[in-house]
Amino acid sequence: MTYLPYVIGAYAVFAVVLLWDFLAPRLQLRRELRAARLRAARARKPAATAGELSR
Repeated sequence: MTYLPYVIGAYAVFAVVLLWDFLAPRLQLRRELRAARLRAARARKPAATAGELSR
């Protein structure tokens, strides 16, 4: 009886979880920074006047 498939599977799951723990915060930070930049760009943009809205 060999445990090789179990050991390989356990190491594979460990590697996937470790990779996810490394990437997830970076992806979230990138997403949040992009959202903050978009909010800042919208805040800098002048508000539309009534004449521009009727076109």
